[in-house]
Amino acid sequence: MGASLHSILAVFPTPDIEATARYYDEVLGFRVVAYLDVAEPHICLYRDTVEIVLTRANGGKVHPNRELYGYGEDIYVVTDNQEVLQDEFIGKGAKIVRPLQTTDYNNREFVLEDIDGRWLAFGMKQT
Repeated sequence: MGASLHSILAVFPTPDIEATARYYDEVLGFRVVAYLDVAEPHICLYRDTVEIVLTRANGGKVHPNRELYGYGEDIYVVTDNQEVLQDEFIGKGAKIVRPLQTTDYNNREFVLEDIDGRWLAFGMKQT
């Protein structure tokens, strides 16, 4: 029997690692665990089974996928209860760039823009 893939972890370089961590904590509800006094400083963000690792960027700006390639989100988080989650994020001041909708590829999703300009999609395929 072969090996199985179980999950994915996103790595986000950011020019201000502490400010980005605060945003993910205060607005998106992630738990923050900092590892700043190590050879490769980083901050781990946890919410449910999702993990995002923030690293220090060499440049002063994040270049989201839509700027680099013309379209696309920077992360897609598979989740249910999208309406509840969207309302939670809006209540905490998140910038929703595409409100909850069913896409042409039959996903129910919404997209927000984080403090660094990345687009984060939250959705799930509809049955």
